[in-house]
Amino acid sequence: MLNEIPQTRPATPLLDRIDSPADLRELTEKELPKLAEELRAFLLYSVGQTGGHFGAGLGVVELTIALHYIYNTPEDRLVWDVGHQTYPHKILTGRREQLLTMRQEGGLSGFPKREESEYDTFGVGHSSTSISAALGMALAGGERKCAAIIGDGAMTAGMAFEALNHAAHTDADLLVILNDNNMSISPNVGGLATYLSKIWGSKFYNSLREGSKQVLTKIPSAWEFARRTEEHFKGFVSPGTLFEELGFNYIGPIDGHDLPSLVRYLRNLRSVKGPKLLHLITQKGKGFEPAELDPVGYHALNKLEPAPKKPVPNRPKFQAVFGQWLCDMAAVEPRLVGITPAMCEGSGMVEFAEQYAERFYDVAIAEQHAVTLAAGLACEGQKPVVAIYSTFLQRAYDQLIHDVALQQLDVTFAIDRAGLVGEDGATHAGSFDISFLRCIPNMVLATPSDENECRQLLYTCFQHQGPSAVRYPRGRGAGTAIEQAMNALPIGKGIIKRQGTSAALLCFGTLATCAQKVAAELGLTLCDMRFVKPLDTELIDQLARDHNLLVTLEENAIAGGAGSAVTEYLHSQQNTTSVLQLGLADEFVGHASQADQLASQGLDAQGIKSAINQRLDQLGWRHLGGL
Repeated sequence: MLNEIPQTRPATPLLDRIDSPADLRELTEKELPKLAEELRAFLLYSVGQTGGHFGAGLGVVELTIALHYIYNTPEDRLVWDVGHQTYPHKILTGRREQLLTMRQEGGLSGFPKREESEYDTFGVGHSSTSISAALGMALAGGERKCAAIIGDGAMTAGMAFEALNHAAHTDADLLVILNDNNMSISPNVGGLATYLSKIWGSKFYNSLREGSKQVLTKIPSAWEFARRTEEHFKGFVSPGTLFEELGFNYIGPIDGHDLPSLVRYLRNLRSVKGPKLLHLITQKGKGFEPAELDPVGYHALNKLEPAPKKPVPNRPKFQAVFGQWLCDMAAVEPRLVGITPAMCEGSGMVEFAEQYAERFYDVAIAEQHAVTLAAGLACEGQKPVVAIYSTFLQRAYDQLIHDVALQQLDVTFAIDRAGLVGEDGATHAGSFDISFLRCIPNMVLATPSDENECRQLLYTCFQHQGPSAVRYPRGRGAGTAIEQAMNALPIGKGIIKRQGTSAALLCFGTLATCAQKVAAELGLTLCDMRFVKPLDTELIDQLARDHNLLVTLEENAIAGGAGSAVTEYLHSQQNTTSVLQLGLADEFVGHASQADQLASQGLDAQGIKSAINQRLDQLGWRHLGGL
């Protein structure tokens, strides 16, 4: 058991011999537990050097070894769910030394990625996709074996059960491995999580079942009677009833850290045809004492850095601004209800959940349900606030349109992680929410420029009688003073923050901090637009009259974004003022630091200045300022 992150690379003589699963399969079974120890130590060391997720990976070390030992990868297909648990998989599939580049620009992704390795059979970022993908691979034909490894909370999503239902209908040769660690990022909630956690009765049931089977199979009539009795009995003590009723051959639960047993079970299951489900009980953070004691706090780890010589400015994260506003608002509005799809900690809702437990709903990894639940609450006069990451809101787009906006229900969406998110990369970036929200009738969409405006716009949208959303980024703001009072700002109205000449910067969101420097250097007018929908058309008319060039700035896809809204409006007015739209290009932005990602998209100060002067060159006007 390790109790601290290794500061230097640990000795791993067995692991150093493994450059592919073929090398792993050269080891004897007796060597595998030692390999697991070395793999765990190396995983801790490497994540300490780079930062990243490791709690889930520590919990599947034995499983990963057993899978690659028994299955003929990459010909056999292993499809991982929740990419957080795949660091051991990457280590064993030829990327051991590259792990020190994890989540860095040009380095390994923090998730499975098809273009990174032939062993990454399916790209992962969002949860609960593995069974569907593995089923598709199994149905494609061939002699390959296909296994889906789902867990870390992913079985709580409806998509997983849609896939289970279809898999049983097809009778596909598919193995589903349920990694039951009773955790996602937050502790699992809901009836299913409770159902699966009843393992003590299950241990009793399974020992009784196996012992009886050995005796009674020799007496056919007795065994048939016992089999029928079993179907009734196990419903009281076994979590397998649910899966067997769906048509799966259920095995378990078994200890997911018992490597010899895992190898034995997987060897047998590989030869069994049809849909099968192996239920493992594992511990998130296994082998690292602090993570075992605090699996939520050690879900991921920041890079270990020397202590800073100067204190780091104590600027609040936007999620903390939201969390404080939520508590303050709940204190004065008894109808407020908070909803999150398994992101209580990540969304800054811990204090609210503690203070207002009766008004807090964590619905597990079920974004569609979260949105329609909010709609139902709104029908009865409640005022729900749905805290959700931008990338996860994509999964509930139909519910957002049909269940909330179409009925003009009073639901407020607090959209966290809007824009680029750094090391988590393209799967977690909130690159599209302006584009997919602004086209929905009845929707109000606000884009605060700083921490204080975030608080005030949350209040503004909450007071609005109808669907509304406030989008804000990951991380900390610029350190703007936050007014504790809550003021309703005029909906659909922006403000001019600096008066200039020739060109005007129209900012939608927190890139306004960078834009202030650019505007000052180039002598531009600077506008904080505050709202994408409704758009401040009066302000746009004024700016178009007084300037030769309008520059829109947003941390969202250019296609269909806020800049497109400005251009569409000007076109509808037959206004020919030149518009330069700056935002995210038509591409998925790879993992890197947030600063490097912004620079790659030309959204840092240098990139913004260069783009403006390039457009001025095209228009035959003089440069503004020096570069």
